Amino acid sequence: MFIAGTQPEAVKLAPLLLDLQTRGHCPLLVATGQHREMFDEALAGFGLQADHDLGVMAASPDTVVGRLVPALADVVRETRPAWVVVQGDTSSTLAGALAARYAGARLAHVEAGLRTGTHDPHPEEMHRKLVAQMAQLHLAPRAAAAAALAAEGVCDGVHVTGNSGIDALLLMKARLAGDVALAGAAVAPLAGIPRGRPWVLATIHRRENQGHVLGGLLDALAELAGEAEIILPVHPSPAVSGPLRAALGGHPSVHLLPPLPYAGFVALMGQRRLVLTDSGGVQEEAPAIGLPCLVLRDTTERREGLFSGNAALVGRDPAVIVAAAQRVLADYALRATMAEPSLPYGSGGAARAINDLLLGEACSQAAPSLPRTLESSLRSAGHHQ
Repeated sequence: MFIAGTQPEAVKLAPLLLDLQTRGHCPLLVATGQHREMFDEALAGFGLQADHDLGVMAASPDTVVGRLVPALADVVRETRPAWVVVQGDTSSTLAGALAARYAGARLAHVEAGLRTGTHDPHPEEMHRKLVAQMAQLHLAPRAAAAAALAAEGVCDGVHVTGNSGIDALLLMKARLAGDVALAGAAVAPLAGIPRGRPWVLATIHRRENQGHVLGGLLDALAELAGEAEIILPVHPSPAVSGPLRAALGGHPSVHLLPPLPYAGFVALMGQRRLVLTDSGGVQEEAPAIGLPCLVLRDTTERREGLFSGNAALVGRDPAVIVAAAQRVLADYALRATMAEPSLPYGSGGAARAINDLLLGEACSQAAPSLPRTLESSLRSAGHHQ
């Protein structure tokens, strides 16, 4: 059973669901309702839909978790899955983990071990650490994530598998390349945006970038619109969409788009010169697609893009953001270096690696194997590091 509720969860779990289906299995997907339309749309892009939809939507993480845990625990007890699988660090992730453990089910955590080492982002960093205390199977995307788990005393059941988000990106790029109708629909929202100046993509949604901080970020985008076309898919959260439309809605060079389906967002990333983002998923996707990335955060749990030179951490000071973006736009050599396609977050194959572990463990319930040490886990999965 897979439990998920946000668009990123749908994208990163889709390759696992598709891989299991091709193997003749029937995975069960339970949607929490946390991102209602965006979640369904992301699944549909891969030809998938949820088997159960709890429809739980609430304004705050604590309310989401409080409503979801008993509802999910009932579903787990009723279906008795071999594994409950959660992904990432959302409120749906934490609720799914708690429900699984209360219902006595075994828990697997996809994208385990990401850490900033600070209290931010909140509550995501807290969620990750809590789920690590509950899971029996920790599916770390990279060796650094496994090491972070080891530093917290979590060693048994840790496996380095690669990042299923890269699987999803490669799947969607292949679909866009082979389906003219899909590709045409994906780029339709971009019609009418002038082509004479650079396109700069921006995404802003994280909780720590809301409130008074958001105003500064929007000021930076307004200034950059003097030399580039700013394309900004608007997150549906009222805390983001309201201030954003009020500040930038009338600017002729700022193009506010509705939330894009995953296919449309991948297509858009392929046509721009630079992305400014606070999204974890975009940080992973940008290097694979050859897109220079400026991260609008003070810290990140995805440092590999910084090390590869594809991304830079610019914080949330408007002056620093503008100066960094102007430099990338003006400096061809710097931009070429940052746009060199690379795969610091994996080269695909994560879905198969994860499912191999789930199916192998599921088949040995009667006689559980001895716990694997972190060292042996890393050695056996070395080709995914």
